[in-house]
Amino acid sequence: MEYVIEMLNIRKEFPGIVANDDVNLQLKKGEIHALLGENGAGKSTLMSVLFGMYRPEKGVIKKNGIEVKIKDPNEANRQGIGMVHQHFKLVENFTALQNIILGVEDTKNGILLMDDARKKVVELSKKYTLMIEPDELIENMTVGMQQRVEILKMLYKENEILIFDEPTAVLTPQEIEELMSIMKKLVKEDKSILFITHKLNEIKEVADRCTVLRKGKGIGTVDVETTSKEEMSKMMVGRDVDLKINKTPAKPGKTIFEVEGLSVISKRSKKKVVNNVSLKVRQGEIVCVAGIDGNGQSELVYALTGIGPHHDGKIILNGEDITESSIRHRNIAGMAHIPEDRQKDGLILDYKLSQNIVLKKYFTEGFQKNKIINYTNVKEYSDKLIEKYDVRTGQGSNTLVRSMSGGNQQKAILAREIEENPEILIAVQPTRGLDVGAIEYIHQQLVKQRDDGKAILLVSLELDEVMNLSDKILVIYEGKIVADLKPEETNIRELGLYMAGAKKNEVVS
Repeated sequence: MEYVIEMLNIRKEFPGIVANDDVNLQLKKGEIHALLGENGAGKSTLMSVLFGMYRPEKGVIKKNGIEVKIKDPNEANRQGIGMVHQHFKLVENFTALQNIILGVEDTKNGILLMDDARKKVVELSKKYTLMIEPDELIENMTVGMQQRVEILKMLYKENEILIFDEPTAVLTPQEIEELMSIMKKLVKEDKSILFITHKLNEIKEVADRCTVLRKGKGIGTVDVETTSKEEMSKMMVGRDVDLKINKTPAKPGKTIFEVEGLSVISKRSKKKVVNNVSLKVRQGEIVCVAGIDGNGQSELVYALTGIGPHHDGKIILNGEDITESSIRHRNIAGMAHIPEDRQKDGLILDYKLSQNIVLKKYFTEGFQKNKIINYTNVKEYSDKLIEKYDVRTGQGSNTLVRSMSGGNQQKAILAREIEENPEILIAVQPTRGLDVGAIEYIHQQLVKQRDDGKAILLVSLELDEVMNLSDKILVIYEGKIVADLKPEETNIRELGLYMAGAKKNEVVS
């Protein structure tokens, strides 16, 4: 059989690690081919080799049976290969249209010719139901809209092989459904799709075949229709994975964290994006704030943690009013925070792992003396946490965090925050973009914290996670808490109605 793309015996090395070890991948024309593997298994690296961002130490790439040399992304585009990266490659202060045509602009006497480009972009967006506002700045767009711009970039360049790297990691359930239908439409138009994901439900939903990587090696390619989710997860992790969350009923104690009438005003619109929110979290319970992305969750968390401003209201931790306190004071008072964007708010990417592990305690006794950091103690502490939380890296504590996989970056943040022994743990999208093994691990850690009597405020877009992990669910819609529910007394459909604003029940404890 002739394949549209073949990657044969690919080997790619980085310092201290073999990311791809003799990997084979074959893509048929008109298929959706999933690439599955744990965080750090080498999936994004393999696709970056195909897209010309990395050059392999060994191996051959063939297109339609003929060997090609892809030395950079421009050459990949010439070969009809496009890629939507997990972390989008967009210019924030450019419009959607400017981003789409970037690199393939039409000019006359040094002046951009935009009319034909605009017409083509509007036609493409209608054809594939990727409606965008061409003149809107990227920085003002939601994540889902930015992803549409990335897809339109590929279609504008008439790419026929489309790589999606974790495309649903930052999308709402509704946006995920839209993306799945767009992908199905694209393959009907003779496009071929390579789809990196950790989500077995999505593979079952859209993929024809699935290639599994584990620790840099190819484990095998399977037909999705005839292979169960359990079989695929075992291929991926190398052991049976419990896809259900095992927890006993909560035994809540005293109220640890209380928010009274908190509001946040948007800088842009001057409207309340968080509107008079009140909530309580007790010892030994997980309270989840659920909602469609963009309904004030981010601004609420920023206000609670001190990263962003608030307009009015009170935040009380263990009886102390911390509304006006600094971030450091909140941390010392017992607040820990797993942020929704690990790279922007959770880590300093160009610092070593050890430096990131001690970000909240480098100034304490044992880690510094007379304002000089004791790096021996820092490394010892970091090494201990790396082992305890199974953070996998190429060079241990000396690894630059930028080079680590998303799942291992997340584990590093989890290790740092939990080891602070917090009174309240605010966990925002804690499993975003993670594989089933890492999700299982993080859920176990959150349940363990709860069972140890800690208070946990979870913010999640994943409805399965909301239903299975929470002891209480607060639904947020347009900045207001519109429902206070018990997971055992509701279902995903009812939750969806509250999240979409179709149902309201403003009863809050």
